[in-house]
Amino acid sequence: MNNIKIDNNVFIPMPVTLVGCVLKGKANFMAAGWVSRVNANPPWIGVGIGRVHATAEGIVENKSFSICFPNRTDIAKTDYCGIVSGKKVDKSSLFTLFYGDLKTAPMIDEASLNLECSLVQTIEGPTNYFFVGEIKGAYASQKCLENGKVNSAKADFLLLTMPDNSYWSLGEAVGQAWSIGKKLIKK
Repeated sequence: MNNIKIDNNVFIPMPVTLVGCVLKGKANFMAAGWVSRVNANPPWIGVGIGRVHATAEGIVENKSFSICFPNRTDIAKTDYCGIVSGKKVDKSSLFTLFYGDLKTAPMIDEASLNLECSLVQTIEGPTNYFFVGEIKGAYASQKCLENGKVNSAKADFLLLTMPDNSYWSLGEAVGQAWSIGKKLIKK
């Protein structure tokens, strides 16, 4: 056997995102990697955030949030948002901000992709909340679009790996999903 048992508190590669909210009247962002699609129609997305974070307070307060996907150009600002607390530092002027229809989900003009979300459900874990939001608006940088869809290579999305705490950029596309495996189907 090639596999050995390891610590079960394992982390998988995660998207690097900035979760935005309005906290006491100001835009606030925190770096978050625990993000996943939850439902297709309507489009729901979820994010895990520690209960102690200022961003959790803002999401609970306004029932909305944004998930912004920065690129490597803003990696230092993104990392900074994960280091300092919105309870102590005003992060509202780090980026050029804009708002969609919700008005309480600040988004980042420099980000490759922004999702504004209305809070649908909050799941309480022992240390974290898992916020599920319905995507009410999706905004992509024009330079990332190809035929009206986000091109991941042009978007220059970032990934986070733990426990080495490293940021990575996406590599090359290696196959077409729901297609490459068809060659294994027996006729």
